[in-house]
Amino acid sequence: MGTASFLTRARGLLHIRNQLVRECLAELLSTFILIIITLGSSAQKVTSLETKGNLLTGYLAGALAVMVGIYTAGGISGAHMNPAFSLAMCLMEQFPWWKFPIFVVMQTLASFLSAGAVYFLYYDAIWHYSNGTLTVSGPRETASIFATYPADYVSVANGFLDQVIGTGVLLVGVMGIMDTRNKGVPKGLEPVAVALLVLSIECSMGSNCGCPLNPARDIGPRLFTYVAGWGPEVFSRGNGWWWVPLVAPLLGAAVGTCLYQLFVAFHYPEEEDGDVLEDKGSIVLVNTAIDPAMEKSSREKDTGGTEPAGYPPPPHMGSTAPTGVPTIPLNES
Repeated sequence: MGTASFLTRARGLLHIRNQLVRECLAELLSTFILIIITLGSSAQKVTSLETKGNLLTGYLAGALAVMVGIYTAGGISGAHMNPAFSLAMCLMEQFPWWKFPIFVVMQTLASFLSAGAVYFLYYDAIWHYSNGTLTVSGPRETASIFATYPADYVSVANGFLDQVIGTGVLLVGVMGIMDTRNKGVPKGLEPVAVALLVLSIECSMGSNCGCPLNPARDIGPRLFTYVAGWGPEVFSRGNGWWWVPLVAPLLGAAVGTCLYQLFVAFHYPEEEDGDVLEDKGSIVLVNTAIDPAMEKSSREKDTGGTEPAGYPPPPHMGSTAPTGVPTIPLNES
């Protein structure tokens, strides 16, 4: 009882009632979890000379990190964890545009902090592996632990196309997973399906540039390496590659969103339009700008106080993910 009483008092003192602040905290934590696991697996692989990790373990860690992040905050912020996903939700009118820059800042900040956490976690290993010199290129470079860089044979144009296609495939898959009018995924297993999707993309499209697919996942850690001692070369390596993981995934998200609508979502039978689609949970996205209490009150008024079976529809991606339903964020390796 003593413990319960303490927890009750602590909750009363620390409970935040502002919806936006709650979403920002959840987004910050879920993105932090995503990136610390992703970068941690990379640090373990590199600093151990691949004796305690390899390409496959890195891909698995990145994919499973997406799943953990969605389970962590999917019901609060939607666990977008990726500006590209947040943009897609805005384009779908499932997430307010004014929240977009706020979420991007939270996602980037979380990535920066995650990079710092991984650096201190593997501090001794990094310095031992690099022989006391933090370099961006060369046989003992360690910058690629944190940010992505293209293979020597990959041009900026090819890398840009790589990220547009990879992120586009990611968004098409995510929308198919979350669209209840489609095949559907058992409730509660959406994060698992998204993780498998991310893993499949990493295994098939990761060799060119590490498969970032996430602007925040790349720029946050890159900024950390810049201030932590790797220097300005983190922006110049790869013919000024740094802007590609920022811009290309956003374009890819827009392309993927449009493709799913044009080839699938716009073509359901006409009798399923309007209110019927809404009742069926049409594309599973919830606008977090709508107060849940008001939404419930409105439904009760429309239905005479009794909500139809199936309500409320699974809160999917209110923000790389919506409120209520584990949403997706998109990863990066």
